[in-house]
Amino acid sequence: MTDEEKITALEQKVKTLQLTYAAALADAVARYGNEGILDKITEQKRAEQTKNGASLAARLGVTEPKQAIENTRDTFGCANFTCADTPNGFEAVATSCTLCAISKRLGKFSPCQLFCLSPFEAMIRGVSPDAEVNVVSTLWDSEKCVIRAKI
Repeated sequence: MTDEEKITALEQKVKTLQLTYAAALADAVARYGNEGILDKITEQKRAEQTKNGASLAARLGVTEPKQAIENTRDTFGCANFTCADTPNGFEAVATSCTLCAISKRLGKFSPCQLFCLSPFEAMIRGVSPDAEVNVVSTLWDSEKCVIRAKI
């Protein structure tokens, strides 16, 4: 096997792991929703993530607020976020998300807050405590996920 073939095989394995992970998260959201505990779990996880935002950021190599989105995108390969600087922070926009798409096929429960938005906000505030994070829209109920951060 050539080096190029090895790289291609490794990239395919990573994509398979990313898809498997997204499917597991979507399954969890569907099960939590069906059991009527999704809101409770989402709030509990948000509180934990907020408390541990700096350590979560460090685990993903986040040292600047925008990297919360970029490093998550690059690690998990789920949503196709692009980030653009704004005069007072940045805006992140995604037009597709594997987790959201799988969750829509599984039922009526959104994974956005539990598995994306709360961790993003926690990491952003973990490296920039005074940051303001505003979710403009999500792919669950719109054509784009738009997040604005004021740093």
